[in-house]
Amino acid sequence: MIVMGTLIALQVGDKYGPGVFPSFLMGKYFQPRREERIFMFLDLRSSTTIAERLGEVKYFNFIKEVFKDVTPAILYSKGEIYQYVGDEIVVSWKMNNGVENANCVNCFFEVQSALLERNDYYQKTYDGMKPEFKAGLHYGHVMAGEVGIVKRDIAFSGDVLNTTARIQSKCNELGVNILMSKYLLDKLALKPNTFFPKTIGNMLLRGKKEEVILCTL
Repeated sequence: MIVMGTLIALQVGDKYGPGVFPSFLMGKYFQPRREERIFMFLDLRSSTTIAERLGEVKYFNFIKEVFKDVTPAILYSKGEIYQYVGDEIVVSWKMNNGVENANCVNCFFEVQSALLERNDYYQKTYDGMKPEFKAGLHYGHVMAGEVGIVKRDIAFSGDVLNTTARIQSKCNELGVNILMSKYLLDKLALKPNTFFPKTIGNMLLRGKKEEVILCTL
């Protein structure tokens, strides 16, 4: 029984992420609850080109290795991997964890650093291809709860998710690797001489009625 209980806890931890099992066990998400969270959408640059060049099998292994290599940086920053969507990783932080030491911002640069350290390996193994992410960040309130009948999952819903995705989609257009709302930037209280924020300006994001002030680092 101890072994079975341990295996169940490990399986739930693998599925929902570290630290979720106690909440799952206590039924924390049986009823929807309102939470304030930071979200980051990490999207692999030039993924279509890489997929065409590598082919299905090699591209799958490429993505698998990339996700494995960046996971420690996400966990170290107290981030929670919410979803893998194709070549994209959706990362979430409880508000206090994401703001602390600007974890949500440091996470992105640690991810890039982890991939840079493995740059030679990727280029040698995957026909000169090297992985690089672009990211969009935003925060706000979401509803969190269990969904599904045959396949259950913990889901977040709210405008913050759509807005974060739209922010990330502007990275290519604006020629930057990281974009965030000024709304989030003002919450971070960045230490002097660590990051140098640059305000890009008011942008009307697709599907939004109000403009959002975007910043980069």
